[in-house]
Amino acid sequence: MAKPITKEGYDKAKSKLAELKAEFETLPAIIAEAREKGDLKENAEYHAAKERQGLLNAQISKLESDLAGCEIIDPANLDKDTVTFGKKVKVKDKTRNAVFEYRIVGELEADMSKNEITIVTPIAKGLLSKKVGDVVTIKVPAGDKVLEILEISI
Repeated sequence: MAKPITKEGYDKAKSKLAELKAEFETLPAIIAEAREKGDLKENAEYHAAKERQGLLNAQISKLESDLAGCEIIDPANLDKDTVTFGKKVKVKDKTRNAVFEYRIVGELEADMSKNEITIVTPIAKGLLSKKVGDVVTIKVPAGDKVLEILEISI
């Protein structure tokens, strides 16, 4: 089954992939230059460049694989009254008497600093398919959260 991603998230991941590939393409010249500096056993510059090459190759392969398994979903095409992928959800944590806003996104694009949570988190799973006014109890590692859905938007 394809993993959902927003167009914005897909474009950002493709841009990151292009950056990684561009850096990867510079490494053969850096490695060749370092190789010319002598004994490879004690050449830290050479070993650092080879290590970076291996790391970048792994990152590129992983990101290409992840992107190949994604399906771009436009939240505007989904039910506007229901919590679905790509939506922003304002909730009241009834236990802590605090209001939070989350955006439910794909695994490649989650960013907690922006309150973007991946669709596979317990909170996202508990909110999916709910409507404004619904109260849900969600099990999280820190205990149960009781959340009331205040607002749903794109």
